[in-house]
Amino acid sequence: MPYCTQCGTQVQPADVFCAGCGTRQGAAPPPSSGPSASPGPQSAPKPANDVLQNLTGRNASLLCYIPVVGWIVAIVVLASEKFRHEREVRFHAFQSLYLFVLYLFVEQVFSPIARHSESTRFLSQIMQIVVFGSWIFMLVKTSQGENFRLPILGELADRSVSEQR
Repeated sequence: MPYCTQCGTQVQPADVFCAGCGTRQGAAPPPSSGPSASPGPQSAPKPANDVLQNLTGRNASLLCYIPVVGWIVAIVVLASEKFRHEREVRFHAFQSLYLFVLYLFVEQVFSPIARHSESTRFLSQIMQIVVFGSWIFMLVKTSQGENFRLPILGELADRSVSEQR
């Protein structure tokens, strides 16, 4: 008679789940290789780099340019060991972070100040459109495999990548 792969409780051959612990039976990995194994050096939490293992450089660069939330991916990419020596991926991560900082400036600093005048309110709206347009533009360029440098932000990103070496 078979036993549970997790807790060792006796199970029936037709059981899909263990009655004792609820672990899926049959296709379940042995206790020493799964994430739910008993604590020990073999079952330590996997580092974030494992999440990035199947992610290509181009896809990582693309994810960095997702409007408003791409900065999170950019930080993960910059912190990962996998992309530590991939200059272009790191460039896109830095450029997207600088684009996010520009977005924050427009949204949190310039827009509240611009509410006092019709002309500055219009300028604020134009700046918001330019920032979102830049994110979309960079998504398209990066998806086509082009390494486009935005004015000023691209230079800052190049410097940031160079300082890291």
